Amino acid sequence: MQVLAVALVVCSGGFAQKPNVPPSPNEDVPPEPRVAATQVKAPPHEMTAADVESFLDGFLPLQLERENIGGAVVSVVKDGKVLFAKGYGYSDVEKKKPVSVDATLFRPGSISKLFTWTAVMQLAEQGKLDLDRDVNTYLDFRIPATWPQPITLRNILTHTTGFEETVKELFVPEGSRLVPLKEYLPNHIPERIFAPGATPAYSNYAATLAGYIVERVSGRLFNDYIAENIFRPLGMAHSTFAQPLPAELKPLMSHGYTVGSGSSKPFEVLVPAPAGSLAATAADLSRFMIAHLQDGKFENAKILRPETAQAMHSRQAALSPDLNAMALGFYEETRNGHRIIGHGGDTLYFHSDLHLVLDAGVGFYISYNSAGKGEISPRSALWEHFMDRYFPFTPPEAAPMATAAADAATVSGYYISSRRSDSTFLKSTEIFGEVHVTSGPDGILTIQPFKDFNGEARKWKEISPMLFRAVNGQERIAFVHDKDGRLVLATNFPAIVYQRSSWVDATPWNRLLITSSLAMLALTLLFWPVAVVVRRHYQIRLELTSQQRSLRLLVRSVCVADIVFALGILLTISGDDPTGLLSGKLDSRLLMFQGTGLLGALGALAVIYAVIRSWRERGLWFWATAWNFLVMVACLGFSWFAIHWNLMNFNMKY
Repeated sequence: MQVLAVALVVCSGGFAQKPNVPPSPNEDVPPEPRVAATQVKAPPHEMTAADVESFLDGFLPLQLERENIGGAVVSVVKDGKVLFAKGYGYSDVEKKKPVSVDATLFRPGSISKLFTWTAVMQLAEQGKLDLDRDVNTYLDFRIPATWPQPITLRNILTHTTGFEETVKELFVPEGSRLVPLKEYLPNHIPERIFAPGATPAYSNYAATLAGYIVERVSGRLFNDYIAENIFRPLGMAHSTFAQPLPAELKPLMSHGYTVGSGSSKPFEVLVPAPAGSLAATAADLSRFMIAHLQDGKFENAKILRPETAQAMHSRQAALSPDLNAMALGFYEETRNGHRIIGHGGDTLYFHSDLHLVLDAGVGFYISYNSAGKGEISPRSALWEHFMDRYFPFTPPEAAPMATAAADAATVSGYYISSRRSDSTFLKSTEIFGEVHVTSGPDGILTIQPFKDFNGEARKWKEISPMLFRAVNGQERIAFVHDKDGRLVLATNFPAIVYQRSSWVDATPWNRLLITSSLAMLALTLLFWPVAVVVRRHYQIRLELTSQQRSLRLLVRSVCVADIVFALGILLTISGDDPTGLLSGKLDSRLLMFQGTGLLGALGALAVIYAVIRSWRERGLWFWATAWNFLVMVACLGFSWFAIHWNLMNFNMKY
């Protein structure tokens, strides 16, 4: 299950000292991508308020209806002013309450993190934080030293801390006690699965850690600090990180929906608030965009010094110079010949994007209060059409690569996301979620589940060694080797990479193992009563000793335990109430089923004994011997699968 995070920004007025925020300590930072001017055509549409309104009025209402979305709000800023802003659809579908730009709160999810990052940069320019210092020096607890290298704020801002993914108590039901950061963070430290600075792996926990550091260094509660140093200077009067919402803002909050035609959902409470708990109007987000487009300045207010804002927007080290990279908190989204930085955000029900076209002085914010049908990404479709309308671009033709077929064959295989959990049962969610790269004889790649807006798998053509571009598109991917020599698939989203899976972790082997094992166990249980009925019909008495009967019953009990375990875990983690698992209230159920699985795994030893003993018996039908052997293999295969994928390691720190 995909989850969101929030970010806070803190700023202050001018200071006498030079900010301690160099772009990067790495001297090998690749240059920002440049595009020859001859590749960009003159725009057929001038970006005026009237033209933007015409475009969005024609696009968004149809999109909301087609995708079954309740409502949306959009804001476009240009040259330091709001060019266009409007709400579409309803904030309360049942009551037909329309979305308002300045009087409807949406939850922008991880866009909140931009506020947290801004806060960090403000304290850095004051000399109170050093981006390259061990974060443990700012904490009242310690991050364990799994690796020789310490985690720094620069690692946090570039999502290279190496933390595994965790989701427990990410969201909790409305009305639940909101655990303070001082209590939440020490009790939810994720395992460190990568060395700091080595592998991008998006982390909500790390963003929350940054928010807590802001809180400790500033001496102000995180919510208060953001309100005083960002919201107030920018005039963001309808924005808050507070949960529950303040009384004066609660009536303005849009309902959230899975689909617009469905029932409204409760207010989402995000425990790691600095990672995604912001609620704000589009009008307020417009002010924030303008401040960053103007290097920290909005009207007469300054939240960052120009050099600090520029450092925050600067490109950091990347796995490939040909792909987008992380900035400090923002990530690059370069498209249509323009360098763009931004951030996306998702809560359970709200889905948003914020983009800053730096060289054009344009900002674009879109937020939906429903996921909709989920067949495509509505926000991506809107953004790409917006860019193509006002910044049209034709990628240069690439000459055919002689190595295309060989390179495509080399990179074919299965890849696992770096944003994952390796130490808890959540590891199992990667089994069937791997990225699958296949190649044709012409060297064209197909990558599942990467799809175009038409629902078809996107095709990729090699344009330089190990660099591929989407056929009929401009998205790029690259295949590189990490420091350990492992092949890595890097995309234009720089906060996650995909590492090549070993055969034992790849989907085909695991699909074959688990489906065949479960099928064998299920058939054994199904044929048990069938065999009884057949014997009674033909009046055949099963001549067994008491020990044979006991072993026979034990084998079937192991099959029952394995089936109950598998179904129980599956139903628990795929229930209709996502906050149940995320809040931890289903832990007792998980532990119960894991205990059942442990009994099944221990029982597999008894199955081995029973099968070996049956082979010594004379007169046993050949097919009975073969069936017993297959049951043993199924029990062992299922137990290996459950142990390998942490399905019964009883670790509830997920």
